[in-house]
Amino acid sequence: MKTVFVTVGTTRFDELVERVTSPDAVQALKNRGYERLVLQVGQGSVLPHPDSCPQLKLEVFRFKDSIAEDFRRADLVISHAGAGSCLEALGAGKPLLVVVNDRLMNNHQLELARQLHMDSHLLYCTCSTLTKTLTTMDLSVLLPFLPGQPKNFANFLDKALGVQ
Repeated sequence: MKTVFVTVGTTRFDELVERVTSPDAVQALKNRGYERLVLQVGQGSVLPHPDSCPQLKLEVFRFKDSIAEDFRRADLVISHAGAGSCLEALGAGKPLLVVVNDRLMNNHQLELARQLHMDSHLLYCTCSTLTKTLTTMDLSVLLPFLPGQPKNFANFLDKALGVQ
């Protein structure tokens, strides 16, 4: 069953949960052949009912000891722009669509997403452009992120965050 895994990490990102379960976004996923939507909603106040997206099999949880299996089973990962979530999805070799929370002040997440996008490792958008991105995205342009190079990643983070 073609699966999308959505993660907000340990934070709260209700706007992402609301947008990805909206009728337009669900239809865009269905049009791409996805049949199952797994949501990790963290500390958020939005907890969609499993029957709220009748076109997709919906599973919702707040936290688990490990979400490695959810990454492994996913055909597409939609994630907030936290570095840990991005690295876990990229390390699992999954196509990644990062949704930047543009309501955050001093948004280092945007710089991280932008740099990984420029290096062709992920696609990114905001909540307001999520449905359009789901409709038009071309996952075939994404390149694998090669793990196991901590110095390269440290240099990348320095560059993305403007430290260098």
